[in-house]
Amino acid sequence: MPDAVLSLNAGSSSVKFALFEIVSDDGLRSVSHGAVEGIGTAPHFVAKDLTGAVLAERRWHKADVSRDELLDALLGWVEAHLGDERLIGIGHRIVHGGRRFSSPVVLTEPILEELESLIPLAPLHQPYGLSRVRLIWSLRPSLLQVGCFDTAFHHSLSATATRFALPREYEQEGVRRYGFHGLSYEFTARRLAELAPDLVRQRVIVAHLGNGSSLCAMQDGRSVDTTMGFTALDGLMMGTRCGTIDPGVVLYLQQAHELSARDLEHRLYHESGLLGVSGISSDMRALLASDDPHAAEAVELFVFRIARETGALASTLGGLDGFVFTAGIGEHAAAIRLQVCQRLTWLGVEIDETANQAGTGRISSAASRVAVWVVPTDEEAMIARHTFGLVRQEQRA
Repeated sequence: MPDAVLSLNAGSSSVKFALFEIVSDDGLRSVSHGAVEGIGTAPHFVAKDLTGAVLAERRWHKADVSRDELLDALLGWVEAHLGDERLIGIGHRIVHGGRRFSSPVVLTEPILEELESLIPLAPLHQPYGLSRVRLIWSLRPSLLQVGCFDTAFHHSLSATATRFALPREYEQEGVRRYGFHGLSYEFTARRLAELAPDLVRQRVIVAHLGNGSSLCAMQDGRSVDTTMGFTALDGLMMGTRCGTIDPGVVLYLQQAHELSARDLEHRLYHESGLLGVSGISSDMRALLASDDPHAAEAVELFVFRIARETGALASTLGGLDGFVFTAGIGEHAAAIRLQVCQRLTWLGVEIDETANQAGTGRISSAASRVAVWVVPTDEEAMIARHTFGLVRQEQRA
């Protein structure tokens, strides 16, 4: 009978999942996906097949449902859905792997403790992914779990690209640029190698644009520079995060407004970005649909920052041959793609507006010196692939 692996992507109030059936020694097939959302308020579980048809749905009409109960319900549905098939492993997206973890690992108690020490570097994401690991240990103690790190893809960065201009002793503590969204970039690089094998070997910038956004400069499918740094707060303007900011602003806010470190963290992570500038929403769809001038200002700043950082990464690469849009905004917001490309004409970008509206494949014109693509990402598939590989290693050991 076929086995299966499960990918989990945990946030503070949700757990997204995708289920993959093992169809060969090196092949996986996606069979379903879904989420538990509204954790802490009004939990809602939904599972869908590949067409988007709902396979199962459940709502809890109270806020104090334990995370154990919700996760047990998810795992119970997965096991029932598999029937005679066997769930052999669960892969987790873990945002920060620090300096040590440059590839996925089978999770153990000592490894989890080491990853928990990195929570201050990724407070928005790290605690939730790790807490789900412990919950599953209590619910399904014999089930193998794998950690897949968003920082791992960027371990190819040079020392120059990772270093801050700070006293050297801080670097020894781990104060350096790490980069994030690595699972998305890894999947996109692999997919681009299938779609445009000549291009992936050249100078390419991938734009992962979503509620969290970043850019990655690649050559030969490897990361050589990226916009996120020590934390996932750095780089581009995002849904609720400010992105790169003058450290003097942080000092000013602490001193002039007497903000504590916790208050300042909340302001920069949760109240800034598109939400902070627009005063309306962190959702790009709402801002593009709004006639409020503050919404337009937020969109313009978002595009400006993407174009500005693209120029910096093009300098690292020594030129630009390809530009790839991915993730929620990158894949679905034609207006944002158009505005970004209009700001990149100086690099040789020329967009085909009909192809851009279609939103798939190559969207640059035949005359464009830079090949522009839209490539849907799939972090869950990347997690499943890594999980399957490590499960097989464990089985053969």
